[in-house]
Amino acid sequence: MVVSVRSLGLTGLSGYEVSAECFLSGGLPAFDIVGLPDAAVREARERVRAAVKNCGCKFPVSRITVNLAPAGQKKEGTVYDLPIFVGILAASGDVKHLPPDAAFLGELSLTGALRGVNGVLPMAMAAKKAGIRQLFVPAENAREATLAGGLTIYGVPDVGTLLRHLTGEEVLTPESPWDPEAPDEILPDFQDVMGQENVKRALEVAAAGGHNILLIGSPGAGKSMMAKRLPSILPELSREEALEASAVWSVAGLLDRDHPLLIHRPFRSPHHTASAAALAGGGPALRPGEISLAHNGILFLDELPEFHRDVLEAMRQPLEDGEVTVARAGGTLHLPARFQLVCAMNPCKCGWRGHPSGKCTCSDRDVEKYVEKISGPLLDRIDLHVNVPSVEYEALRRKETPESSADIKVRVDKARALQAARFAGSGVSCNAYMTPAQLKEFCALDETCDKLMKNAFERMGLTARSHDRILRVARTIADLDGAANIEAAHLAEAIQYRNTDILKG
Repeated sequence: MVVSVRSLGLTGLSGYEVSAECFLSGGLPAFDIVGLPDAAVREARERVRAAVKNCGCKFPVSRITVNLAPAGQKKEGTVYDLPIFVGILAASGDVKHLPPDAAFLGELSLTGALRGVNGVLPMAMAAKKAGIRQLFVPAENAREATLAGGLTIYGVPDVGTLLRHLTGEEVLTPESPWDPEAPDEILPDFQDVMGQENVKRALEVAAAGGHNILLIGSPGAGKSMMAKRLPSILPELSREEALEASAVWSVAGLLDRDHPLLIHRPFRSPHHTASAAALAGGGPALRPGEISLAHNGILFLDELPEFHRDVLEAMRQPLEDGEVTVARAGGTLHLPARFQLVCAMNPCKCGWRGHPSGKCTCSDRDVEKYVEKISGPLLDRIDLHVNVPSVEYEALRRKETPESSADIKVRVDKARALQAARFAGSGVSCNAYMTPAQLKEFCALDETCDKLMKNAFERMGLTARSHDRILRVARTIADLDGAANIEAAHLAEAIQYRNTDILKG
C-alpha cells in the first residue's frame, strides 16, 4: 500500500511542497529513503524506527520505501522525520485517516518527542499558497507558524499526542495566532552622545532617506557609538517588512521561539575577519549571510579598510539591486539584501590623522595606501561621507541634555510619511531607492540649483552615480524641511556630504 503525506521543504529562503510517499511491500526487511536526501534525511530511518517503537506502536517488518517528491530536488535537514513517521504508520494501518489538507513537519527524538526546526515561517507561507489548511509542527515552532496567517496550526509536543489526535481519542487545541507584544528592549539613545551635532544631523538625513553613510574619524570620536544608535531613529518595521526579515532569520535559526517576529530593524555588525561567504551567503548549505540578515535593517562595518577586499566587493551588486545571487556547484540562491550600509573607519593606519594631539606619524603616501583598500566603486555607492571630529572637553562637560532619539525620530517619521505618499504603489519605500524616472520627476532643479550642481560635478569629478545619489540626499533634506522642491540650501548640504577630500586626511 502506498500512502502520500504532505510536507514542506526549503530551497534558499523559499518553501515548497514535498510529498512523503511511503510504500510497504514484501521481501526482506529494509528501510530506504530516496529523492535526493542528504545525510540528515537518511538518518531519519533510525529516529523514526525508535520513535515508532517508543510510542507503543509496532514497527512493520517489511520492505519500506520512502520517496520524497519531487525526487529531483535535493532534500536537507531533519524536517521530514514527522511526515515519514506518519506515512509509515498510515501505510501499516495504525492511522486510518489522514486529512487531505494537512501537512506535517518536524524533527523526532528517539523517545518520540518533537524538536523545533529552522525555516518554519517560510515553509508555513508556502503551505498557505499550496492550499494546505492544517499544519502540524513541533510545539516550539507553533507561534512562528501562526505568523503566516490563514492556517490552522497544531503545536505537537510528541508523536503519542499526534496519534491520539489523528485517531480521534484526544483532539489537539489549535495554536492561537500570535500577536507581537510591546518590546521590552530599550534601544541605545542619542541622548547619550555629547557634542557631534553635525554627525547627528548626517545620521538623521541617512535615516530619513535610507541612505548609506561612511563615518571617518580618529579613535574615540564616537563613530561606533553613534552608528549603534541609528536604529533608535529609524521608522518602525511594517508587517510585510517584519515578515520578510523574520523569514531570513528563521532559516538561519536566529529567531527567538517565544518572540518569533522581529520588532526592531535588524542591526548586524560582522567582525572584519568575516569571509565573503559569511557576508554574502552561501557555504556548503547555501545559507543567508550577514547582508541578508540585515535585510530591512542596518549592516554596520566597523574598521572598514580592515575587511578583505573580496569581502567588500561582494557588496557592490546587492547595494544596487537589493538582492544577492549566490551561484555555487550545489545550486543558485537568490537572497533578499535591501539593507542600509553604515561604515566607520579611521582617517589613517595609526588613526590619529588630523587629531589635535598631533600624534599621527603617517606620511601622505601611507594615508593613500590605507584609503586605497576601499575601492572607488564601493565608495561611489555610499551616499554620505562624514567627518567625525574629536569631541572637545567643553562638549563632554556640557550640562544641557542632548536631543533624544525620540525627538529626532519624529522628524524622520514625518519625512518618511512624505516619501510613502510620493511613492505609493510603486514598490519604492524611500528616497534612496528612487528609480531614474522618479529621480527625474521628483528631483528637478531650478536654474540656481542646476548651476550649483554643475560646478560641483566638474570641481569634484563626480560620476553619474554620485550625481544621482546627491540628488536623492538633497530630496531627503528637502523632505526634512517639508519643502515641495529641492532648494539651493538643500543641494549645498547634500554636496557637502559628498566631500571625498576627508578620505585623504
